[in-house]
Parts: sequence; C-alpha cells; structure tokens
Amino acid sequence: MPFKTTEVRAESEDRRLAPAYSVGEAAHYLQRMPEATLRSWVAGRYYPVAGRSKRSKPLIHLDDPKKQYLSFVNLVEAHVLAAIRRRHGVRLPKVRRALDYVEREFHVERPLIVQSFQTDGLDLFVERYGELINASREGQRAMKEILGVYLKRIEWDAKGLPIRLYPFTRDTQAEAAAASAPRVVVMNPAVSFGRPVIAGTGIPVLSVYERYKAGDSVADLAQDFNLEISAIEEAIRCEAA
Repeated sequence: MPFKTTEVRAESEDRRLAPAYSVGEAAHYLQRMPEATLRSWVAGRYYPVAGRSKRSKPLIHLDDPKKQYLSFVNLVEAHVLAAIRRRHGVRLPKVRRALDYVEREFHVERPLIVQSFQTDGLDLFVERYGELINASREGQRAMKEILGVYLKRIEWDAKGLPIRLYPFTRDTQAEAAAASAPRVVVMNPAVSFGRPVIAGTGIPVLSVYERYKAGDSVADLAQDFNLEISAIEEAIRCEAA
C-alpha cells in the first residue's frame, strides 16, 4: 500500500513530524556526524555551474515549516542515509537517483522510513545503486548487509512507520562492530521529547551524563539508577563529545 506523509499526520503520534532536533543536535546523535554533512542533506549544497553557483536539492525534506529543525522521521531518514554515505562514500547525485527510482517503483514519498524498505525496497535500491556505482555482486551484497544492520536499529508500528530509533553509541566503522553494537539507548518521540533515554527505563541519558560530569562515579550512578554498569557506560558514550 502506498505510503504518504499525511498518513503519519493522521496518527496520534503526529509528534514524529514535529520540529525536534537542530542540525547540530541531530548530527551529534548520529554518531558524531559532521554537522556540515547533515546540513547538506537537509538544505542542499551549492556547487559551481557555468561560472555561477547552484544549489542541489536536499536528500531529506524537513517537516519543519521553517526548515530549521529535523523531526523524528527526518532523524530516521538521516540514520539510514548515514549507512549509505559513510560506508560507501558515493556522490550524492547517485544516491538521489537511486532513491528516486525506488520512490517511483514503490509508489511512496519517503521510502527510507517505511518498514517495507527493508525487503523489496532495499533490494530495489541496492540493485539500482549498484548499477550507478558499477558495484560487483559481492559489493552489492555487502552494501545490503550493512544497510540491514542500520535498519534493524529502527522499530516500526503496525503500519510499518518508525516509532523508535536505537542510535549507535560507539564507533561502528568496522561492520562487525556495527552488527554487534548494543541497543541500550533509544529515541522515541513519545518519551522525553524524543531525546535519548536508557531503553526500558525512560531515564534521560543527559541526566546520567550531567551527573557523571559533576563527579559521580559510574558505580554510584548504577546504584542510584538501579541499572547495570554497562547501561550507565552506554548512556555516557551517547552524550560524550
């Protein structure tokens, strides 16, 4: 069934489309992505053409009417695009052409945020993307595997739309590290205004980090919050610069 942005707006979870994260804040949560990179995704990038500058179309269309803040849905889109760009370093026009192809074939406005992208949509994207960059079958298979790892960090509702994102809290440049990364921190637009919390508790990771910076030890924090030390450590990693 084709997905339209208005389907999200009709849901009680329309907060998923509310302006929530500055570009800098979103870049921080997306594994310390360079802010300039994310800005080019949501605002386009200037490039020279025949002696003058031209702005490219954004890869992510902000839900904020003022075009300043990312919504939770925008954050999820950037999370998936990070897997594509950071792992393969392919130029943005080729990413855009592959996504446009999936939109046409799949009849959806924003294929990256629907659960069905994990199956047929992902296969379509990888096939077209591989053709654009002349990737071998082995290269396409590797591409699909790492994209699958990123997609598994997203939880979806009954309509196949994103409701939770488990951001990476540690370096995942190695594919094995990405696949085994813990899911301790979660972002849910219905909890703590969409800021990262410790999964299953609702405890904001910022609260943990601020106490850690103030001098509380990891062991003391684990005792006070009644959590495992590993959960406290992941919360600190999420917020630490």
